[in-house]
Amino acid sequence: MTSDVSTNIPGDDQYKINKHDLVKSSLNVGALGMEFSWTYYKQMNIAFCLMINNMLKKIYHDDEEGYWAAVQRHLAFFNITVQLAPFVGGIAVSMEEKIHDGELKPESVNEVKAALMGPLSGIGDSIFLTTIRVIAAGVGISLAQSGSPLAPIVFLAIYNIPAFWLRVWGVQKGYKLGVSFLSDAEKSGLMQSVMFAAGVLGALVIGGMTSSMFYATIPIPIGIGDNAQTMQDILDGIMPGMLGLGAMWLYYWLLGKKINPSWLILGTMVVGVIGVYFGFLSSAS
Repeated sequence: MTSDVSTNIPGDDQYKINKHDLVKSSLNVGALGMEFSWTYYKQMNIAFCLMINNMLKKIYHDDEEGYWAAVQRHLAFFNITVQLAPFVGGIAVSMEEKIHDGELKPESVNEVKAALMGPLSGIGDSIFLTTIRVIAAGVGISLAQSGSPLAPIVFLAIYNIPAFWLRVWGVQKGYKLGVSFLSDAEKSGLMQSVMFAAGVLGALVIGGMTSSMFYATIPIPIGIGDNAQTMQDILDGIMPGMLGLGAMWLYYWLLGKKINPSWLILGTMVVGVIGVYFGFLSSAS
């Protein structure tokens, strides 16, 4: 397989990131276990941090405090189509080298990660979950119906060969993109524009998730007869999605007050059960 990252990067020494480090990270237990340690709290954050951990140790070999700060940074919320995680990891490692050298602000790496999660997940899910997986299943089922023992092997091969190729190529491409693009962007002032765009895109993604992933309604009837409406109808007439937006801002405010997310999850479950039992909440139709 050809690579965009040379085995020996200019100025390479034992503490420089090289091709072997990148490829190894794309196939380690963190990269392959993105969904094994998935949590409702921060989803794939532990696996992502584990994926790039050895490279962080290499970058911060002379700065133990900086290393632990980097680990803490990469334990932030992360969620993406798993095959594209190494690509983001390559960019993140490239940025960490700049952070170590004082050329980038530490918070910039998570801003870039947040900006990439939504768009790349949309692309990745469309390619792997709704296209390649369906094709692989169709071929596999066809072979299985004809009695071929190769059915499961062909299914796994069709799905996994492009997936593993993308992991290995993606981490190298991400690293190269980070090194070349981010360095020039910082010097030209483009980085500020990238950070602003990342914030806007992040807000759009959160807004879309708030609208599409909130499933509660308020079925309390207002009025009688043919003119009767539910409270949800009235809210939707004012602004569709108002209830979900309100819930999002409530959670945002509570998180700003340092309320533990685990308590928010538990509280949501309790309010949901009580609301359905007494009839002031129901699931969206």
